[in-house]
Amino acid sequence: MRGGSSLFSTFRADMHAALLEFVGTTFFLTSAFGGVQAISAEANESGGTSFVDRDMKIALSFGFSLLVAAWLFFRITGGLFNPQVSLALLLCGIIGPVRFVLYCVAQLVGGIAAAALVLALTPGPLQANTFLAPGINPAQGVFIEAFITAGLCLAVLMLAAEKHLVTPFAPVGIGLTLFIGHLFAVFYTGAGMNTARSFGPAVVTGFPHGTQWIYWVGPTLGAVFAAAFYGILKHYEYWRLNPGQDTVDESQSPPDPIKKVATSRQRRLGSVSEASEAPSSIIANGEKLNGSDDVASETRPNDSPV
Repeated sequence: MRGGSSLFSTFRADMHAALLEFVGTTFFLTSAFGGVQAISAEANESGGTSFVDRDMKIALSFGFSLLVAAWLFFRITGGLFNPQVSLALLLCGIIGPVRFVLYCVAQLVGGIAAAALVLALTPGPLQANTFLAPGINPAQGVFIEAFITAGLCLAVLMLAAEKHLVTPFAPVGIGLTLFIGHLFAVFYTGAGMNTARSFGPAVVTGFPHGTQWIYWVGPTLGAVFAAAFYGILKHYEYWRLNPGQDTVDESQSPPDPIKKVATSRQRRLGSVSEASEAPSSIIANGEKLNGSDDVASETRPNDSPV
């Protein structure tokens, strides 16, 4: 009973946070899905566009949508918007199991709400489904999703969960991580990186592709990898490897390199001058020694038979 009471001791706050996490997830994914929908509509109107142009615009849409949404909700709920990020935080002991479950529900429902909103607000079929490109097998899809999701989760852990001077700017780094993940994978897998992002459009469109499981297994593996790596870094005190990186104390900056070179030169010149003075002292000592020998020779008894 005592453990159960402790587990649910913050249930009210967890519920409030989950409600706001639903709002944040809906805002983030509505913005991102809306961008994809607009890109597809513009391509149809203009008679098509290059894959490079399309993929770049999709990556920008998701990366900047997350950057803005995370910055807005960062101090409210943490701005996770992703069941896999929630899992990584749970595995690292940053959030509790109750909040984890509530967040996952809120994020999945937020994904569905965002997809439904975009479908209702824009003409044409929803364009935000994730699926594998031709030539990509399910195993490749799983590990591509695992890799890019691990990067995203690690960005959240190192930039937001790990407190340092630039933590208030963590949404920038997290949004850019989502952006580069899309640059890599949007053509191959659609760059899910987030089960809520893939699940929402699939629910609204009736699961048109049979690979939805990839966007559950791959990102989940990525979250586990990221949490394990973060745990290793913490255990071995990573901050000792390159200390002082978060300080604003200017005295910790490197010394003046020009002054350092000049000081080193002066020391070398001093050593040379000392070495040049050494022979004269040796001569002086030699003269002194010779003088001593003369004195000694004068006082030495004459051993000659004459």
